[in-house]
Amino acid sequence: MTNTYRQCTRCIMDTTVPGIQFDAAGECNFCALHDKMDRAFPLGEAGARHVQEMVADIRKTGEGKKYDCVLGVSGGRDSSFTLWYCVVKLGLRPLAVHFNDGFGNPVAGENMTKACRKLGVEMRTITSDWRESKDLKIAFLKASVPDMEEGTDVGIATALYGVAAKEGIQRIVIGQSFRTEGIAPLSWNYLDGKYLKAVHKQFGTVPLRPWKPADPGFHLDIKEMFYYAFIRRIKTVTLLYHVDYVRADVDQLLERELDWVNPGAHYFDDLYQSVIYYLNRTKFNIDRRLFNYSALVRSGQMPRPVALERVQHVNKIEDQKVIELCIKRLGLTRAEFDQIVATPPTTFRSYPNNYELIRLLKWPIKLLSQFRLIPESAYDKYFNCGT
Repeated sequence: MTNTYRQCTRCIMDTTVPGIQFDAAGECNFCALHDKMDRAFPLGEAGARHVQEMVADIRKTGEGKKYDCVLGVSGGRDSSFTLWYCVVKLGLRPLAVHFNDGFGNPVAGENMTKACRKLGVEMRTITSDWRESKDLKIAFLKASVPDMEEGTDVGIATALYGVAAKEGIQRIVIGQSFRTEGIAPLSWNYLDGKYLKAVHKQFGTVPLRPWKPADPGFHLDIKEMFYYAFIRRIKTVTLLYHVDYVRADVDQLLERELDWVNPGAHYFDDLYQSVIYYLNRTKFNIDRRLFNYSALVRSGQMPRPVALERVQHVNKIEDQKVIELCIKRLGLTRAEFDQIVATPPTTFRSYPNNYELIRLLKWPIKLLSQFRLIPESAYDKYFNCGT
């Protein structure tokens, strides 16, 4: 971060974002990364050809099986569209997998049920051990880091890998797009199994269940990733990187085709996001909309003046009633919650993690990303997104 406030002349990223840099024209390095990824993952005819290649690969590895891919669902816009697109447009046979940690939005839950019923897709819900998931949330609050959803993020990933391993499925479809979501700076959202265990060891009180291939719990360190990628040969497919995905059009399509209802805000399929956005703003001076809206601005889906105007107001996802509900579900009083979050802010760097090892494995990670043995965004996430 620089001492003088600056804002990108193209998007709305600014000097509150760690690792931001500007070129001579005043455009930031996140815009440069977007353009690089835009060239690497083109849309149009090239994107359509790539999608067909992925579909052929998915069908080949799924031949003779009940399902040819695992697809994560949450009831939000992105995963609902990805499910519809895979079934209706591509003719795939996905097994929909939902991770439930006790904080799901009922509106999103109904969206998933309706979508799977209308599309004839089986949905399998992986419900976490409530004691573990609650304990991890409290542990990350005590750790005083902005990426306080680490447990859920790891839980979602392990649910997908665990079901794929159990069913012998070798492809996982992910409903994520850098063109509409952007990529967060590492210190805002760092995903690492060793980091999770370190925070849990220091602040947790409930032992984590041991790892099993088909029931991984909250374990996703380097050795588990090696098992899924190289022993079980599971690959991830970021479908929306190659599809012309326009949010405004998608909302209308989902309402028409799946009777979908907007959960109320982006990411609000998870009620705990109310707590995250509130604490990010009030404790860490972080507005996660900066990288979300900036992605939409770069993609031509939101005018820059509109994005600038919206971030002048508190995000509507910060619903105080929902925040109180989440605190109650954690088993805390408001006074206990306020006391926990009053500790000075820090980042993942204050705890044992794999970051230095990941930096040493830069080129292998690049190859793994290119071959989709790990998500295609992984390389850019760890090496091109600031600190």
